[in-house]
Amino acid sequence: MVSVVQLHPQSASGALEPLAAGLPAAGRALLARALEFAEPLFAGETLSTGEPAWSHALGLAANLAAIGVDATGRAAGVLFAAPRYLKDAERLEREFGEEIAGLVGGVDRLYQLRIATRASAHEQSEVLRKMVLGMVEDVRVVLIRLASRTQTLRWFSKARQAEKEKSDYARETLDLYAPLANRLGVWQLKWELEDLSFRYLEPELYKRIAGMLDERRVERERYIASAIALLSRELDAAGVRQAELTGRPKHIYSIWNKMRTKGLDFSRVYDVRAVRVIVPDVKDCYAALGVVHNLWQPIPREFDDYISRPKGNLYQSLHTAVIGPEGKTLEVQIRTQEMHRQAEFGVASHWQYKENVKASKGFDQKIAWLRELLAWRDEVTDWKQNTRKAKLDDTVYVLTPQGRVLDLQAGATPVDFAYALHTDLGHRCRGARVDGHLVPLDTPLASGQRVEIIAAKSGGPSRDWLNAERGFVRTPRARQKIRQWFNAQAHAAILAEGRAVLEKELRRIGKESGASPANLDSLAARLGFGKPEELFVAVARDEVNLRQLQTAVRGLKGEAPLPANKESPRKAKASTATGGVLVVGLDRLMTQLARCCKPVPPDPIRGFVTRGKGVSVHREDCASLKRLAEKQPERLIDAAWGKGEGRYAVEMSVTATDRRGLLRDIGDALTREKINVTAARTQNKDDLAFMRFTFEVVNVAQLKRAFALVREVKGVIRVARA
Repeated sequence: MVSVVQLHPQSASGALEPLAAGLPAAGRALLARALEFAEPLFAGETLSTGEPAWSHALGLAANLAAIGVDATGRAAGVLFAAPRYLKDAERLEREFGEEIAGLVGGVDRLYQLRIATRASAHEQSEVLRKMVLGMVEDVRVVLIRLASRTQTLRWFSKARQAEKEKSDYARETLDLYAPLANRLGVWQLKWELEDLSFRYLEPELYKRIAGMLDERRVERERYIASAIALLSRELDAAGVRQAELTGRPKHIYSIWNKMRTKGLDFSRVYDVRAVRVIVPDVKDCYAALGVVHNLWQPIPREFDDYISRPKGNLYQSLHTAVIGPEGKTLEVQIRTQEMHRQAEFGVASHWQYKENVKASKGFDQKIAWLRELLAWRDEVTDWKQNTRKAKLDDTVYVLTPQGRVLDLQAGATPVDFAYALHTDLGHRCRGARVDGHLVPLDTPLASGQRVEIIAAKSGGPSRDWLNAERGFVRTPRARQKIRQWFNAQAHAAILAEGRAVLEKELRRIGKESGASPANLDSLAARLGFGKPEELFVAVARDEVNLRQLQTAVRGLKGEAPLPANKESPRKAKASTATGGVLVVGLDRLMTQLARCCKPVPPDPIRGFVTRGKGVSVHREDCASLKRLAEKQPERLIDAAWGKGEGRYAVEMSVTATDRRGLLRDIGDALTREKINVTAARTQNKDDLAFMRFTFEVVNVAQLKRAFALVREVKGVIRVARA
């Protein structure tokens, strides 16, 4: 059975002695002041569990004293609920200073999370644990919270509490608080948190396993102490010096967990009592193993040498099970100081595989830092400074109004939060409430805050959100979703432009011929497009010209198509012409640069023999060329650039935030590169400007410089070769 502290209300003076154990005079005086301050403040007050606030404060402080927390931490534990009952919020800091007030405030913030920790689904337990560690600046806040939860579970063992409430607290403890105690190495609280929770969740199973143990925990602790004393003498006699021996009895929840996970009967759980031996060198490990096996009879097939064959996480140790004093089973682990340090704080830190979770490298390192800090807490002089180093500051954990926890990168704003919940909510985000207060959308969020998004019924994101200097967006996901929205808007504008041009031309052709308008699906298929939308885009980009449309419409009406050229593909011969003009195949064959892709040296190029216009030269990756090649591959012809320089027409598409002077600024940028602009076309929609420029360049290098200059113009979002 689990031991339970007797909770008789005591006066501040009577409670001081047990709570101040191990403290210097100054620490005792500080704790005494805290007790005197808290007693009248908590008098007559009860917590939500029904427990008197004063008795809870005493039990909490006793738990902190048992794990060796310093005087400041114990005083903060006594004052854990002061913010709830003080009318003057600043009084605590005036009375006890900034450090204690900060610890108490941190405890109160963790207490405010209870709605989230109980409402969240079991699968969110891991992110909740990270949130608890991530939102505190001092690890002692977590210790106070663990001590408080331990005291609450003890209270349930004596109080007539509803079983539903007990089980809710117990489930939350096993999901959240016991794993935190395990990760921080606070074994004194961990075993009691687990056993008491198990007792309330599975009372019959708890009693059955407790009945299998032939002794109470305190008796097992005495047994282990006796075994340690005997083994210590034998090690000294065998010359194994400087050995450190510790031991612990396995608690009921841990016994059940091992039986459940490994499918063992109780009789095969040999580590109900366990001793650990830590020695200086590897040779001492094997010497100590010989002493153990000479002293007690080993149990067959219960020996593991993880020193010569380390586990996958680099864990090293010798494990053996023996028949110890009084014929009772005893597990002995033997390792060096370095192996022990690796097991407790390094990659082999066993909390990860015990809990079956995977942690990031950074999170694992910070847990190791906190564990070391607690292991050496007697020598820590500046807790605030040391715990700040281990603060989990690379992530913030915020809550939805329903209590769901989201983890975002540090510096995330309400806009990032909205996009993390749902893309459409991010698009429609217009405002936010944090902890009930309206805040600007560029406000950085902090762990533990509750965020509510105010959304419009429709609409899209603001262009300003992509401006890094404005600070509206910090997460890559939100930035990507915003860009996708604007790209979709630009694509929709291109579709609309192409549809308008195509429909206008079809109406003109229909008037001239007197025939009914052509079917768009059939026309698209005739021109090699899968659907009309692809045709609209090609028309808007001048990849399909009016002559091609007329030919396709004539073909749909049943008119005879132009005869196909059955010649086989020909190898082009590059002429020796100079002057930078394109030179292709057959002598005196007319050539022209395709308007759809406008190739520029040194773009890889191919030619396509047209009817009546000579060879049309395309870039090899041109979409129009690929469609033409699929229909009439025999018309393809190789092409090459001639020597010397020439001038080549290029089209550039620009998407930008519409503003006064935009066209002038882009023109000035091109003029600085001494580029001759031959045509410019612009269209405005939803505060966006969609522009297309045609200009001449002498080579690709000049083209790249032109693109770079335009990208630097204020408000420009996207620059691409049309």
